[in-house]
Amino acid sequence: RGSPGLLRVDVLDLDEDEDDLEVFSKDASLIDMNSFSPMMPTSPLSMINQVKFEDEPELKDLFITVDEPESHVTTIETFITYKVITKTSRGEFDSSEFEVRRRYQDFLWLKGKLEDAHPTLIIPELSSHKKQGPGLLTRMGQTVRAVASSMRGVKNRPEEFMEINNFIEIFSQKINLIDKISQRIYKEERDYLDEMKEYGPIHILWSASEEDVVDTLKGVATCIEQCCKATEKWMSGLSESLLPIVHEYVLYSDTLMGVMKRRDQIQAELDSKVEALTYKKADTDLLTEEIGKLEDKVECANNALKADWERWKQNMQNDIKSAFTDVAEENVHYYEQCLAAWESFLTSQTDLNLEEHSEDKL
Repeated sequence: RGSPGLLRVDVLDLDEDEDDLEVFSKDASLIDMNSFSPMMPTSPLSMINQVKFEDEPELKDLFITVDEPESHVTTIETFITYKVITKTSRGEFDSSEFEVRRRYQDFLWLKGKLEDAHPTLIIPELSSHKKQGPGLLTRMGQTVRAVASSMRGVKNRPEEFMEINNFIEIFSQKINLIDKISQRIYKEERDYLDEMKEYGPIHILWSASEEDVVDTLKGVATCIEQCCKATEKWMSGLSESLLPIVHEYVLYSDTLMGVMKRRDQIQAELDSKVEALTYKKADTDLLTEEIGKLEDKVECANNALKADWERWKQNMQNDIKSAFTDVAEENVHYYEQCLAAWESFLTSQTDLNLEEHSEDKL
């Protein structure tokens, strides 16, 4: 079995149309082609490219990076291309490295082809979304309607897929709510930081007119500056860890609903043929043959979805757990830094007061 290739990319928001904000990736980093670490991320967010060949015992790897977005302006349109680099150790390729530039629509085309060929596999979300998206209640309503519409026309959905549908509905509501709250927290912290940055210089100016408390005021200004740096670092961690992961899974909630809808469409087609055969609405021999093919198609679709669902669900749980754990640890570290700054200042002030008090006694 070949070792899986690892590709990590971050999220980049770029405009290709005036009304849409397109989401793709940048800053892809390629690790050693012949190494695999179990500690490396294996999540949808990291958009890891994993290629395994069950029937080939020797090492066969394929690594793809997507980065360097570039804007193109013509007399007809404005569009963005991305550099796609493919590195491989497979002998069947003419070269070990290929490099091309592709438009965003090319990736959407590829995604569509993959969904046609593998309708019940969970393929990463690449859809455009509006800069100012709908409100939470609107999105929740859309989720409910989408799930409800996917259920119409399917009479005998297996219980396990009913459970998946219910999970997706609840997950979509909760992840959208977490996304909204996370964005609000980040905005409030940014406003708080902007205000705090004003206090340091104010205390420095104040110290110029208060000779008796110059050191105290400058000490307060120093503490505020240290807290500002700690806040900036904490916010940077929040914007790089939690926010992208949450937003990625907001997009995935739409992908999941699309997967379930395609599964139901396959089963609905089978149900309609079975109903037609029951009432002999068409040639029975032809229907029997079509039903046999559709039964195989439904079974393949169900098996693919069940396998991919378990993989995705486990990765999702690991991603979100890791993100919130990291944020909690960063919060503790942030408050420890701020506390240490003020404790150091208070200790120095106490020592200074004791020294002055001793001098007064003498």
